[in-house]
Amino acid sequence: MPEFCKTEVDGHILTVTMNRPERMNALHPPANLELGEVFDDFAANPDLWVAIITGAGERAFSAGNDLRWQAEGNQRPPVPRGFGGLTSRFDLDKPVIAAVNGVAMGGGFEIALACDIIVAADSAIFALPEPKVGLAALAGGLHRLPREIGMKRAMGMILTGRRVGADEGRDLGFVTDVAPQSKLMERARSWAEQICECAPLSIRASKQVAYSGLGHASLEDAMAAKYDAVATMAKSEDFIEGPKAFAEKRAPNWKGR
Repeated sequence: MPEFCKTEVDGHILTVTMNRPERMNALHPPANLELGEVFDDFAANPDLWVAIITGAGERAFSAGNDLRWQAEGNQRPPVPRGFGGLTSRFDLDKPVIAAVNGVAMGGGFEIALACDIIVAADSAIFALPEPKVGLAALAGGLHRLPREIGMKRAMGMILTGRRVGADEGRDLGFVTDVAPQSKLMERARSWAEQICECAPLSIRASKQVAYSGLGHASLEDAMAAKYDAVATMAKSEDFIEGPKAFAEKRAPNWKGR
């Protein structure tokens, strides 16, 4: 059983709750390693199509790196999958939704940025405050934020460490949806269920193409590139089932294979 997080499976949806509320869900290496294993299992399980990650309680999604644990002189073993098991994970084609229930600071914000959709409680706060404590947001925040909202807007957050609320995050473009705190998980679940209405291999192909395409120098190169998930989709049973269900005017029976 996980020690630093809780997991729940409902149908094709995995919900992962970072569970260190006494430290505002700040993560130390053992927690990050554990979450890496959780998302390894998610990636490998064909029956799990979408994941939601959130934090225990209402105060914090994650306050990021557990600086107190670090200051206590504990060893810091490498965490190959990064904060939350996600920030250094670049091979996951299944979608992940961040349900940000409170403070998302530093590594906590970087976990959210590593997700595909951010649903924020109206009380959520985001920041990359590392320069205020002599550090830098090196778990992807300095790269993902400019790519998601543009360099000048991102630098306005990065160079000041300022705090941004949920509504401003949506205006800036890194928050997908804002919900009342009491409705946050219901709203995140709604997004996950909408994704599950689509063919899972089509979702994975779409995610892979969208992200991998950013690495090409031109639109022409991106569209001409070969993508493994597209080839898998095109050889699947669902590739036949989708058009067949449409022609027969019925809901498709997705199998994910």
